Amino acid sequence: MADPIFYEALLNVTVGQIADLANGVLVDSSLANRPVTRLASLADAGPDALVFIDGKKNAQNLEGLKAAGVLCTDEVKPSIPKNVAIIVTRHPQQDFAAIGRALYPRAVNAHLWSGDETGISPHAIIDPTAEIEAGVTIEPGVIIGKAVSIGAGTVIAANVVIGNGCKIGRDCYIAPSCSVQYAFLGNRVLLHPGVRIGQDGFGYVPGKAGLDKMPQLGRVIIQDNVEIGANTTVDRGALADTVIGEGTKIDNLVQIAHNVRIGRHCVIAAQCGISGSVVLGDMTMLGGSVGIKDHVNIGSRVEIAAASGVMNDIPDGERWAGAPAQPFKQWFREIASVRAMSRTKKESSSDE
Repeated sequence: MADPIFYEALLNVTVGQIADLANGVLVDSSLANRPVTRLASLADAGPDALVFIDGKKNAQNLEGLKAAGVLCTDEVKPSIPKNVAIIVTRHPQQDFAAIGRALYPRAVNAHLWSGDETGISPHAIIDPTAEIEAGVTIEPGVIIGKAVSIGAGTVIAANVVIGNGCKIGRDCYIAPSCSVQYAFLGNRVLLHPGVRIGQDGFGYVPGKAGLDKMPQLGRVIIQDNVEIGANTTVDRGALADTVIGEGTKIDNLVQIAHNVRIGRHCVIAAQCGISGSVVLGDMTMLGGSVGIKDHVNIGSRVEIAAASGVMNDIPDGERWAGAPAQPFKQWFREIASVRAMSRTKKESSSDE
């Protein structure tokens, strides 16, 4: 449930207003004035809550459901108890999320996370050459280096370090304890706590006395509307830049190595490791714990299943899985063959 200590709703609404927000159809108009004061899961619902049901497989055992209203598709409608207001919509989960954004703006709008305080804390250390536009919030413990520029509406949270020459656009949120160096960030970029941007890439060459460091002379370029999860690391390029494309969303604990180029609107789940000079096309999706070998080119609209190990290039639009990764159908056939062989072996052993 949404704890009122952390997430104060913007307003209380009625079932009828919810139907209007969702562009849905309220089945029983006599329930239009029923109040909705919170959003909830099916397990935590109550007579004041709004819930959603997406798909017939989730519409089982609803006889005891208690809720003010439910968003669901037309095919699920017969499964809803009569005392619950039914709002029919084509995309219940998407509409539920949109209503949540409207009712709980602090939960999704990074600029509201720091409360109502604005301005520059006297406990921040800011080089006099930095250019800070009006409307920037800088919290205590922040260190900002020489020739940094920060756009209006951006929030720099406590204990952030921004290195010399970095550029941060407008309406960004840099969460507590992040570090940003050798980097240019666009507008509306969100970095969760502990993100590290622009540190050395992992580059070494054999030398007379062992391994010698390869100079890392590139930058990190993060385009507009990118979100990067907690404790994720993005190395700067060695000679080229590391680039993260517009609208891409990256989960917690992801490693992005030097010279990686990620396209627009990609989704990268937690614990992925992307080696140096990998290229991801637009709208590509990586499941959790995917590992990608260096210098691999992955096309646009590719889907890679969790825990896959990618060793080869992948064309546009394909689905791969496994370690080493291969096209999904081929991987599934091999898994089925191994299971069949295992069953045959067990049957042979039992006959003996």
